[in-house]
Amino acid sequence: MKGGTIQISWHDGKPVLTLDFHPISGLLATAGADYDIKLWLLNSGQAEKKLPSVSYQSSLTYHGCAVNTIRFSRSGELLASGADGGELIIWKLHPSETNQSWKVHKSFSFHRKDVLDLQWSPDDAFLISGSVDNSCIIWDVNKGSVHQILDAHCHYVQGVAWDPLSKYVASLSSDRTCRIYVNKPTQAKSKNGEKMNYVCQHVITKADQQRGDDSKTVKTHLFHDETLPSFFRRLSWSPDGSFLLIPSGSFKLSPTSEAVNATYVFSRKDLSRPALQLPGANKPVVVVRFCPVAFKLRGSSSEEGFFKLPYRIVFAIATLNSVYIYDTECVAPIAVLAGLHYAAITDITWSPTASYLALSSQDGYCTLVEFEDNELGEPVSFSVGKKPVDGEEKKHVLEKTDELMTEAIPEVRSKQAESEQDQEKQKPSPSQITMEGEEKKQVMEKTDEVMTETRPEGEKQPLQSKVNTTVSNKPARRRITPMAIDP
Repeated sequence: MKGGTIQISWHDGKPVLTLDFHPISGLLATAGADYDIKLWLLNSGQAEKKLPSVSYQSSLTYHGCAVNTIRFSRSGELLASGADGGELIIWKLHPSETNQSWKVHKSFSFHRKDVLDLQWSPDDAFLISGSVDNSCIIWDVNKGSVHQILDAHCHYVQGVAWDPLSKYVASLSSDRTCRIYVNKPTQAKSKNGEKMNYVCQHVITKADQQRGDDSKTVKTHLFHDETLPSFFRRLSWSPDGSFLLIPSGSFKLSPTSEAVNATYVFSRKDLSRPALQLPGANKPVVVVRFCPVAFKLRGSSSEEGFFKLPYRIVFAIATLNSVYIYDTECVAPIAVLAGLHYAAITDITWSPTASYLALSSQDGYCTLVEFEDNELGEPVSFSVGKKPVDGEEKKHVLEKTDELMTEAIPEVRSKQAESEQDQEKQKPSPSQITMEGEEKKQVMEKTDEVMTETRPEGEKQPLQSKVNTTVSNKPARRRITPMAIDP
């Protein structure tokens, strides 16, 4: 693994707010506060044992405001981009013998304010977007019209995700709630006979906490409030649909303890409450993204992993200033990237072959990490909808989850303004990152703070600019293995 911050003029020195890899060609698209979308060709540095680099290819110019989110369709033929002021554009690929060009295909107008996140449906026929106008909109891409409006949130919608099995969509808002919607088709006069219709099934907002020796419980919020210093809370489904990863968690072990930044993992079998949490980051988590490639199980200690899956899934969790890379077979993160940017991380993305991980930042730069062949593992094919292999229920769980409950809150409720967190102004220098062989120095994060034990945060030392392969010497105290997919 080698990589670093590529110090070129990505977007004229202005914040880079989003990025995504083309699923076929592997071109990297970036966008930001200069209003343009730019395409880059990645150049491997493996042969010369150098860092990866990029070559500018072309620009997509149409937006008149900062572009907050871009996502390629699964077929690679379309690109959706959402911007300030409610702009949402669909670009279409026009290949030719000499080159490939992207042209404006459709323009969607209904959001009244900034579009912060969007996601394609599995068949590329629909698109869901989240906005500062507190609503989610499901768009019919072919018709170019609004299919459904989901307007139950009472603050900015900063993240949306579409289930790869098409049953659910999810939205995450700065009103401190995550809403899970289920598709309940209605009878329609269309050719198919049914009309897609999403209704809210769960509102995840608070957890029950035991008050000391008292038998009474109190409810505490599971997510950060609107004072979180980020425009984005990008959540994500696993590629096989077996679980949902939700950022911006803020969990208290007890009503009087300090809040711990966390990422929640929801099992498809029970989306009403978190199955487990990944605690310990010293800054709030703002983006999560799954690697599109599944890997063969390593066959190491089976008691170490979280999930019973017939393959390994790798995912990245980005806080404001660092990135943790996990897989489903390990308790500890397999790598930690920190000290790379002067300002907040805004987005992360994996290349279609899992050769690269890219992240963007408000400091105007992007970081690229290149993985060697089979460094993450031996690729295997995803079987979407396939049930995980059966096995004996494991005895450990990462965190107690029987107290994590959800509250069905009224549609109209008062916003709570809590500004409890004083954000530290750390400004580490961007620098290159490398990993050599069996390097096991724990120079960025104390391992016990990022894996198995959740404890109140103390003063943290400034993070060093390296990649660390962490090796866990401590078993998880308890763990749950909830992963199973509906047949």
